[in-house]
Amino acid sequence: MSRQELLSPEGLRVDGRRANELRRISCRASVLNSADGSAYYEQGNTKVLVAVYGPREPRNRSLAQHDQAAINVEFNVAPFSTSERRKRSKGDKRLLEISSFVKQTFEGAIQTAIYPRSQIDIYIHLLQHDGGTLEACINAATLALVDAGISMVDYVCACTAGFVDDTPVLDLNFVEESSIETPDLTVAILPRNGNIALLQMESKLHSSKLEDVMELAIEGCKHIHRKLDQAVLATANDLAEKLSH
Repeated sequence: MSRQELLSPEGLRVDGRRANELRRISCRASVLNSADGSAYYEQGNTKVLVAVYGPREPRNRSLAQHDQAAINVEFNVAPFSTSERRKRSKGDKRLLEISSFVKQTFEGAIQTAIYPRSQIDIYIHLLQHDGGTLEACINAATLALVDAGISMVDYVCACTAGFVDDTPVLDLNFVEESSIETPDLTVAILPRNGNIALLQMESKLHSSKLEDVMELAIEGCKHIHRKLDQAVLATANDLAEKLSH
């Protein structure tokens, strides 16, 4: 797909958004009774379900760390998540990559020293894929960890951005990130202090354009932070209402 098709002369993208527009976000916490914390997260047509268990005794005691909790992340893709019907094995490279990125991101955000000799499990299920998988997984995991009462230094909020026709574009969908001509950058931040928790790029981007793309992605992260905060508040209000009856 050519760049001209990705951005019209009027400045509209393939899904009708402006360059600096996020896709519609819908999210809620406490969606699974069996988990310690859970969340459902939609960003456009990308849909993710996350369950968190722990802190709990490690399944493999030999891997237990005496001074902090171990974080385990498992990422699975539903066979019906894309038009391509194929079951991915647990050793699939892309699954392991995303699990690793999510784990690295939260190792710096979760206060693991509070939970020595324990394990925190984060299970992520991609139900539908339309671009921005990593950002959706991180945002959903943040919501589920907050729901589980896991102590963190801050929320972790992620967003993608790229470049089309010398124009920075926010929150890439599947068509945009599939184009070999569109650089794809995922940024995750800790909103309170602005620290970068993750910076991951799928393709080459000229250094002169990096700052503009990063700034746009960070603005997206701030907007997502407000959405996650609203979801946490809504869950707290629901719980307070139930306890009052």
